[in-house]
Amino acid sequence: MKAQEVMGTIDKNGQLFLDEPLAVEKQSRVRVIVLFVEEGIDEDDESKEVVLESLRKSLGEATAGKTRPISELWDGIDVE
Repeated sequence: MKAQEVMGTIDKNGQLFLDEPLAVEKQSRVRVIVLFVEEGIDEDDESKEVVLESLRKSLGEATAGKTRPISELWDGIDVE
């Protein structure tokens, strides 16, 4: 798999719009991981290399089948 980093916007209907077209050779399906920019946090706080390495690690784990049901991700999280 290849990775590209682009910025975009999600509208009120949950639709994702990219700021620029992806550089692709042919039409294909993609896997999308969305990282939300939090208000008050400079989006450049983490270097692109750190973010890309984290994405590579996560993608490798997912490809290797090291996943958990989403229902387990909430276990132990206290919601106030």
